[in-house]
Amino acid sequence: MKILVPVDGSKVSQAAVSFIASRASLIGTDPQVQLLNVQLPIPVRAARVVGKDVVKTYYTDEAAKALKPAIAALKKAGLTAQTDTRVGHPAEEIAAAADRDGSDLIVMGSHGRGSFTGLVMGSVTNAVLTRTRHPMLVLRDGHGPKGDSLKVGIAVDGSKYGREAVKFVIRHRDLFGAAPQITLLNVVPDFAGAVMPDMAGIALPAFSAEEVESMQLKAFDTAVGPMRRLLEKAGIAAESVRLAGNPGDELAAYAKKKKLDVLVMGSHGYGAFKQAVMGSVATRVTAQCATPVLLIRDA
Repeated sequence: MKILVPVDGSKVSQAAVSFIASRASLIGTDPQVQLLNVQLPIPVRAARVVGKDVVKTYYTDEAAKALKPAIAALKKAGLTAQTDTRVGHPAEEIAAAADRDGSDLIVMGSHGRGSFTGLVMGSVTNAVLTRTRHPMLVLRDGHGPKGDSLKVGIAVDGSKYGREAVKFVIRHRDLFGAAPQITLLNVVPDFAGAVMPDMAGIALPAFSAEEVESMQLKAFDTAVGPMRRLLEKAGIAAESVRLAGNPGDELAAYAKKKKLDVLVMGSHGYGAFKQAVMGSVATRVTAQCATPVLLIRDA
């Protein structure tokens, strides 16, 4: 398994390193871990004043400060990591590194800013997601999964994105521990909220309770049934849970209530502006809960 871990010396990037260190015995016999440090370029005028040698030394020293504790943490866990340093836009360099190395997973820390704030302030995590098709594990505010076997929720909605999320878990099952607790999560429409006016213009329920239950059950079975069979074929046991309402809100609430170690979900990978306008479920979830989120793009 090829894992790319961007590090900048912060608490949140150290959490990403700690997660990989805790998975050392679970991610295969020959994991390839790549640590990447990206330095923002010094303004051209300042670089000219101090000279090329000083600038080069600065970049080297700053990269070493960020990489040294990460290398030590992985070494303690028995992992030898390759290192790379770049100068440029962090998101662009991270996405490019994942493409060069053919990464199976990018593990990143996030300060957990809301989706709109992330758009305005240029969240690196959001920016990477819009630039890469590689799976990304986002760890919020320095919080990473603990222990061996993890509590894993997989969000499915009947789309190819949900299927890719399930397929990733099957391919890399060791990442989640020897005996993970896996739950398929599907959020059905809240048909009970649909209303229609009567002759007097008073809003009345459009469907009876029985009709709502029937429609929700049909939608749930359509989305979850094929995914359950896919897991069963791979020898992986999973429970399934039906939620109703706004997908982003319901998934975030469930992850928090059940104390999931990780929530796996597909992502359309919209650009930041489209996320803010259209309310991407992945963006909404990562903005609302501290649960680590593993985002899978379609293959």
